[in-house]
Amino acid sequence: MRTKPSVLVARRIFPDIVQRLREHFEVEEPADDEPLPQPELIRRLQGKAGLFATGTELINATLLQACPDLRAVCLMTVGYNNVDVAACAAAGVVVTNAPDVLTETTADFGFALLLAAARRVTEAEHYLRAGRWRQWNIDLLAGADVHGSTLGVLGMGRIGQAIARRAALGFGMQVLYHNRSRLAPEVEAPLRAQWVSKTELLRRADHLIIVVPYSPQAHHLIAAPELALMKPGATLVNIARGGVVDDAALAQALATGRLAAAGLDVFEGEPQLNPALLALSNVVLTPHIASASLPTRRAMCNLAVDNLIAALTGSQVLTPLTPQTP
Repeated sequence: MRTKPSVLVARRIFPDIVQRLREHFEVEEPADDEPLPQPELIRRLQGKAGLFATGTELINATLLQACPDLRAVCLMTVGYNNVDVAACAAAGVVVTNAPDVLTETTADFGFALLLAAARRVTEAEHYLRAGRWRQWNIDLLAGADVHGSTLGVLGMGRIGQAIARRAALGFGMQVLYHNRSRLAPEVEAPLRAQWVSKTELLRRADHLIIVVPYSPQAHHLIAAPELALMKPGATLVNIARGGVVDDAALAQALATGRLAAAGLDVFEGEPQLNPALLALSNVVLTPHIASASLPTRRAMCNLAVDNLIAALTGSQVLTPLTPQTP
């Protein structure tokens, strides 16, 4: 009787999805939901062929050298900046992520942050809960219009395109975007989106949504010089990755009124936050939950499981980040 391959589930996931894994593998689950430091991750991966990973596990050459049995790292996230993909490919370890399944949910949340920030929703709720609402005033918590305004999208991948579609078709917004390469005309036209330079994007946008993937080249892509180019009173939303925006520079721009508001789901050094952001009332802060609807989180998990099953049973994985050798 053949022994099932062993896999490690790095963080707590849905029990029925773990059961799917048990149908194919010997499964080790975490005792709690704390992120695993790399030494502990290495210890638990001894003898394991696969890893069900999230965005918190560091997978690099050090780990790969210490875990010679590892054959597949399957992420339930779309982002993979915690994984050295080149080192995995060199070691013959298959890496997969989970694109597409979270696109629409994340785009919904990006728009929710935009609306909440521009229309001062969080600030208004805190004002009301604090018992400060006494009477009507003509400019009480007056914010900025979203409909009919100009949206700038920095990064026009799947999520950026989903946001552009909502903006143009649902809110009648003029959509500008900047990407490393311009979209094909047949993709661009239905979105009613116009490619512009990064500088023009910053200068013209009433509201800016950032959806670029993180890389060393994208670190502080939006910092003090870029914020100075933006319209006075503009809104900034970051649903990309912490580190793409210089949080200290953003806090300064918000504190001085250079920008009217911001909506942030990601932060440098998260889960730690720059304390200057916490002191501001004109920023909406959420704990990296843009993809956090139950149907979407389940779909992300199931895609990682599908990939893990395929990788360790000799089938073609669905969403590879590395070449898959026979």
